[in-house]
Formats: sequence, structure tokens, C-alpha cells
Amino acid sequence: MLVKNWMSKEVVTVHVNDTLQDAVKLLRERGIRMLPVVEQGELVGIVTDRDMKRASASDATTLDVHELIHLVSTIEIKHIMTKNPITVPFDFTVEETAEVLLKNKISGVPVLNHDKEIVGTITQTDLFKVLISLTGAGAKGLQFAFEAKDRPGSIKEIADIIRKYGGRIVSILSAYENVPQGYRKVYVRMHSIDRFELSRMKKELKEKATLLYLVDHRENLREVY
Repeated sequence: MLVKNWMSKEVVTVHVNDTLQDAVKLLRERGIRMLPVVEQGELVGIVTDRDMKRASASDATTLDVHELIHLVSTIEIKHIMTKNPITVPFDFTVEETAEVLLKNKISGVPVLNHDKEIVGTITQTDLFKVLISLTGAGAKGLQFAFEAKDRPGSIKEIADIIRKYGGRIVSILSAYENVPQGYRKVYVRMHSIDRFELSRMKKELKEKATLLYLVDHRENLREVY
């Protein structure tokens, strides 16, 4: 899953000589929290709503309301922006991008093409949308979590049982964190399971893997084992 398919393609920028007031207005009008800063068409910085709040607070502690309004209308973006901002290329995967955001403790980055032109931005909100899509959470239904043996065919055995009971599998994810050697965690989301067959299906699934939890969005039911 590439950044170019999930980024916000409508790029809203500010110029280095624009004022804090200009930037605040843009953020409010567009409902965004980050603005790339450009000069002569090139990316030179980035400014966020946090930068603006910090700049206003640090310079406004002893000012009255009229002085504060004047201050906001005169501070130029180049004085509060973060220079040499972190970016990602448009052909990065969303996983690589999530690592960049996490490592640098930031909420979003500009996206560049191979000519170093800004073609979009990607934020934590965009990555949340990826997570929802990837897991099939929007489909609700049921989700099972298992601890299964890490061997060929172990996931297929689980999937075959679900299909046997008429289940339509929306997503299957697996991970190796916090499991014993030789095992993996498997997360399966599905729907179209007859609720009266659920107990029988769970019994068969437990014969193939250790059931960790079940979430049934239809009944708002949560079972943790």
C-alpha cells in the first residue's frame, strides 16, 4: 500500500513571507493542522498548528488584545517554521511512513515526487484510514484473535472452518510480537456467520489454535480468554 494512494493530494502551502495570521486562517478554512512552507516553488519548511500556538503564547504573555492582534498579523512564517522538514517519497509504503512518523514523533509529513516537488501530505489520520481499510473494521461483523502454530497451513485450517460455517472473510493479519517461539498471532475479521452456529464454530476453531478473544459487533459482544 503506497503513500500516493492514501495521501491528501490537495496541497495547501504558505510562503515564507506570509504571516501567522495568514496561516491560522488557512488552517481554519481547510480544516488541516499542517502547512508546507515554500519559497520560489521549493519546500523550505513546515509549520503546524502547534508551532503557531507556541509562537503566539511565547510572545503574547504581556500583551493586551490589540497588541496581540497586531503581533499575529506581523509575525512571518519563516520565523516560526521548522526548517529542512522531514518528507517521504510518494512511492513509500504506508508502513515505512508510519515508522518515520513514530521515530520522529511527528503527526504528518509532506510527500514529494522524484523531482522533489510537493504532491501531497500524509498524516496520522490518513494512516488510521489505512488501518481501518486493511483490517476491514468498517465491515464490522466478527473478529477472532488466535495464537496459532507457525507452520504451513495453520492459517488455512482456521479459514477453512470459518468458510465451512458460511463465513465471508474480510481480512487476515498475523504478527510475531509477544508470542512463544514457533507461534504467531492471527487476526481474522469476517461476517455472514449465523449467530446460532457461532458456538459450534468456536469449538472447532479451538481445536486448531488458541482463541485469544472474540469481538462480535452485531451483538456488541466481547469475549477475552
